Amino acid sequence: MAYADQSMSGNKVTAIVIVALIHIFIGYALVTGLAYEAYKKAVQKVTTVDIKEEEPKKEEEPPPPPEKKVEAPPPPVAPPVKINVATTPPQIQTVTVAPPPAPPVVLAGPPIVAPPAPPAPPAPTGPTSAAQPRGNPASWATPDDYPQRALREEKTGTTGFRVTVGTDGRVVDCTVTSSSGTPELDDATCKNVTRRARFKPALQNGQPVQSSYSNRIRWVIPE
Repeated sequence: MAYADQSMSGNKVTAIVIVALIHIFIGYALVTGLAYEAYKKAVQKVTTVDIKEEEPKKEEEPPPPPEKKVEAPPPPVAPPVKINVATTPPQIQTVTVAPPPAPPVVLAGPPIVAPPAPPAPPAPTGPTSAAQPRGNPASWATPDDYPQRALREEKTGTTGFRVTVGTDGRVVDCTVTSSSGTPELDDATCKNVTRRARFKPALQNGQPVQSSYSNRIRWVIPE
């Protein structure tokens, strides 16, 4: 009998013994009332025994020879480029620019001369005189024109005045130039002179013009 056959017979005998023991254990478990779960676990452990036959050993193959490293060829080197340093300078072209056209010549006409001013009219010839009163200036204010208040208080004095005479000989305006010290007497002076004074208007080259006239009135209490 070969070695492999002897191994197989021994394994079979061992398996038969194990199976007999299992049957004995099962019978004992049924008799003693062991739990069904213990029986189930024992059956699973025993019945899952695999019997593997030993395979004959194979002869070891020699290792393959080491691979030779292939070196990459060196990269190609380009030859240096020749640079021509002595380059000729570019030619400079001169462009002649024509000058701008001259502005057109404007022929000016003869200068414009303003016409001469017309001759002034001849000045009128005639007499030149100041305003002169018509009549007696003493009649411009009489004792009857004495203010009652100044009369009761016995106020006296002299009032200076100046009037503006129009071209018609009438008084246009009256101004007190020197006061008598009594307002009533000053007011009576301009009031009566404006109402009563009449003049010959002033003349300038024979033409009547507006002018002024100045005088005084003395106020004295009548006896």
